[in-house]
Amino acid sequence: MSAVSWLNSEAFTAFDQHILWSDMIGNTIGLIALALGWRRSIWTWPAQFLSGVVLVAAYSSANLSGGVGKQLLVVGVALWGWRQWQLGKQQAQDGSIAVRFATGRERALLFAGAVVGTLAVGGLFTLYPSLSWSPWADAYIFVGTLVAMVAQARGLVEFWFAWLLVDLVGVPLAFSSGLAFSGLVYVVYFALVLWGAYDWWQRSRTSVKPAIEGAAA
Repeated sequence: MSAVSWLNSEAFTAFDQHILWSDMIGNTIGLIALALGWRRSIWTWPAQFLSGVVLVAAYSSANLSGGVGKQLLVVGVALWGWRQWQLGKQQAQDGSIAVRFATGRERALLFAGAVVGTLAVGGLFTLYPSLSWSPWADAYIFVGTLVAMVAQARGLVEFWFAWLLVDLVGVPLAFSSGLAFSGLVYVVYFALVLWGAYDWWQRSRTSVKPAIEGAAA
């Protein structure tokens, strides 16, 4: 049995839901990555990279092309985020990444990117139904994940709110797609996001330098 076949095999069944190894392992690593992000550890990016690689197999098995594309995007952005945090090290008082709220211009750009991106990707999925059975929800999660990771890479507190909005759609979509473990992990994400948002908000009040000054767009 190949590694991909094993990843897409059933790990166990719970409440009539078939849990795949890829779904369970990828999302567990993703949860660890989010916790590392809350702690402002640069290791959040390798964890996100590995999670994305594993979840490609999970979404492939569920025939969610949008999910596959999202995870491939996660892999790419994780490499970029690692670089951004490398450039921004030692800017907080404790020697880690400094965090801050976005400026009005940054918020407008993130919002505009989310709206335009969702419309573009959703339109593509609608035009080619084979790419996704739930085009708009898939597009929303796809683009929302990108927006969240870009905000995280720049040390913006809004990163957490973007993840919260992604979770609101990701939970029902994961359960309806047969990826029960993904749905359960999204529920845990919700609690962790609230905790992380509060922590970053508190830390943003004590940062003495703008976050990630070397992180040019």
